[in-house]
Amino acid sequence: NQTKTLSAALCCYLVIGKKQSGMQMVSLGLLLVAALIIEKLVSLSAFSPPFFSGGSSLFATSSLFGAEGLARHVTHGVFPILLASFISGLAGAIVQKNLQGASKSGKKKVLPRNPYLFNMELNSASSLFLIASLFFSGDGKQMVQAGFFDNWTPRTLIPILTNAVGGIIVALVTKYAGAVRKGFALIFGILISGLIQAETAGITAEQVVGGLVAAASLYLHTMYPYKPKPKEVKDK
Repeated sequence: NQTKTLSAALCCYLVIGKKQSGMQMVSLGLLLVAALIIEKLVSLSAFSPPFFSGGSSLFATSSLFGAEGLARHVTHGVFPILLASFISGLAGAIVQKNLQGASKSGKKKVLPRNPYLFNMELNSASSLFLIASLFFSGDGKQMVQAGFFDNWTPRTLIPILTNAVGGIIVALVTKYAGAVRKGFALIFGILISGLIQAETAGITAEQVVGGLVAAASLYLHTMYPYKPKPKEVKDK
């Protein structure tokens, strides 16, 4: 999740030619740091003075895995995650291209898609794949024996409805704000979820610092957009 916004920015440039300013690139890096801090993947103690003198490390992977384990950690963990993140960013860029009717050159006019109809098409394709997977899973056999609505309660409709509404909201955000801004919403959603869960345990320092860094990154990304250089008009 932390690298999806960066891959979305890269893929938006590759697919539709949407550029980021220098300050926006800095803000994307800050957003990544904010997400890592909020989810406690990076400890705040790593930024204390002992870190710079070698007393602690930001990512203690070498001591946890060893040399051989570290290599496997990279090949079987880091690379697949980065590939999945790139595919997610590519999908977001393609969806943005279809919903906004954008083109890389900016000259070719593409008819923008209706977000509701586009969402219905994606859900229909997902439903077909899910139905096909039931023939090869134990869930399908259990569904045949006990029935489709076995163990259903009124509460079962809650995740179904929230997932449906969430899909529509994601389509609208992608159409009117873009895949990169959607990444900002994702990080702030993680922050809000953490604050709600912290109702019993209290707010941690990581949530406070991560929230401030995320707010700063959003401010920089909004206030310093990319401005294309004006074309020089040659005298005839």
